[in-house]
Amino acid sequence: MERFPYPLARVGIIGGGQLGRMLVKPAKRLGCTCVVLDPTPNSPAGQVAGHQIVGHYRDPAKLRELVSVCDVTTYDIEDVDTDTLTALEREGHRIYPQPGVLAVVQDKLHQKERLASAGIATANFIAMDQAEPRAFATFGYPLVQKARRGGYDGRGVVVMKDAADYDDRLSVPSLVERFIEAEKEIAVLVAQGLDGERRAYPVVEMCFRPGENILDLLLAPARIPPEIAAAAQRLACRAVEAIGGVGIFGVEMFLTRDGDLLINEVAPRTHNSGHYTIEACLTDQFEQHLRALLDLPLGATDQLSPAAMINLLGAPGRTGRPIIRGLADALAIPGVSVHLYGKATTRPYRKMGHVTILDQDIEEAKRKAERVRTLLEITGEEPL
Repeated sequence: MERFPYPLARVGIIGGGQLGRMLVKPAKRLGCTCVVLDPTPNSPAGQVAGHQIVGHYRDPAKLRELVSVCDVTTYDIEDVDTDTLTALEREGHRIYPQPGVLAVVQDKLHQKERLASAGIATANFIAMDQAEPRAFATFGYPLVQKARRGGYDGRGVVVMKDAADYDDRLSVPSLVERFIEAEKEIAVLVAQGLDGERRAYPVVEMCFRPGENILDLLLAPARIPPEIAAAAQRLACRAVEAIGGVGIFGVEMFLTRDGDLLINEVAPRTHNSGHYTIEACLTDQFEQHLRALLDLPLGATDQLSPAAMINLLGAPGRTGRPIIRGLADALAIPGVSVHLYGKATTRPYRKMGHVTILDQDIEEAKRKAERVRTLLEITGEEPL
């Protein structure tokens, strides 16, 4: 019988946002301690971990400080210094997903090239290091321009329906890809262990907030035929195999009107599309990620109940200390679980929390989610 010391491991988390916060909780349940690196004192993850190094995740000295005091290190944000992490890995430190994997994924052009070289279907794309009207016109509208690095929560993405939208272009190295008329946008979480074992979660359906391109409503499982769901899970596993690495990955896809599946993006971390797993699945995505990087058996991914999830975004026009309205009314609805992220300041459309709603009928879960959206608001004390 295996014997483990207690604490089982000290886990380093680069980034102290909500993903790190939700990772700390199962880490402690599994018998781990955590250290968080984040530039904001008393960050959301730092509040729960109890031990935070205040510093930027692109600061080589701070990264070394974190990694050197931890048994294994992971991250809740992709915009980190992979050169330093690669050097630390070569010195024998355990960092997952591996820095080489992160270096590929954090550059959207390199990510697409890796997927394409593995024969995985994506929207047609070209590199666009410098935006030029002729190059956009030659590629053809409608199109999507994506910053190669740094895009997050809808930032760094511009949809151009025709040449009149060219003035909205991004003035950074980017890629341009064909705009897909999707029937649905879907996602699959895939966990990959140190031994190569791979497990996929049920397919979920994503509805995005117009204008901000932030996930607004998620339905799990997706309302698609079983054969398409199975094909999406297989495709997600192929994508993660092509990217490589250990941990959990969020794989976003388009389901076209012709019934084809195209990979949109792969995130090498826990993912907004997987928050529902905390209440709805046998093993939530955060525990699963820890199991993978600690070389423990991967957990079952079965879904116990249909679920809907909404993000709680900061109200427009307000900032400052968060003020929560409608919490009691929302919690009075059966099946509602509210998660607040502990952020000290709100601003328009900032992710401040999320709500998961369980119901045996997915359409009823959706109706309850829409009701919660009308009741629950996070605004700020100060006008902008």
